[in-house]
Amino acid sequence: MNDERELIELARNGDRSAFRTLVDSHKRQVYYLALDLLGNHHDAEDLSQEVFIKAYRSIAHFRGEAKFGSWLYRITANCCIDRRRKKQLMTLSLDHQENSDALEARSLMSNTTHPEKKMEAQTIQKDIEQALSQLSPRERTVFVLRHYNDLSLKEIGQMLEIADGTVKSLLYRAVRRLQKELAYYRSDLGIGKETN
Repeated sequence: MNDERELIELARNGDRSAFRTLVDSHKRQVYYLALDLLGNHHDAEDLSQEVFIKAYRSIAHFRGEAKFGSWLYRITANCCIDRRRKKQLMTLSLDHQENSDALEARSLMSNTTHPEKKMEAQTIQKDIEQALSQLSPRERTVFVLRHYNDLSLKEIGQMLEIADGTVKSLLYRAVRRLQKELAYYRSDLGIGKETN
């Protein structure tokens, strides 16, 4: 019973075990996307649970036109956008601790063993996370999906249910804002060279 389509059909008919199997096969990707978008381990964990609750409640409406993973990415991205909007409304000041968990998670995945290079990589990642926090929720989502998850503009548009032109516009604005925020790194990182 490893066929995902079969699991989806069983889950649509109320089989909780099948849905649990689907969750187990996608939970890491959902968590890491949430972490990239929110920058905080605890928020990413909470949001991942919220995503799977929403998916469970609406799986009967999943038509299978997209991959199940893409459908979960769409739910995750939309939940992240909603959460970031609510967070921005609650406070206008930036919480610098917010991105430390994302920085820590990325540094743990780094294969750099030289202490100086590791420290430099952590500093760069911290600056990137800080710059990303300056983007609007939709800009950050499009940027992360494109550059962290390597999705095409068409895939992002389908996932977020927006036109390709809107994706391009959001990505362009995100890159321009990041270029401004990270101007001192521009030549080293090559940000903004490729937006397709």
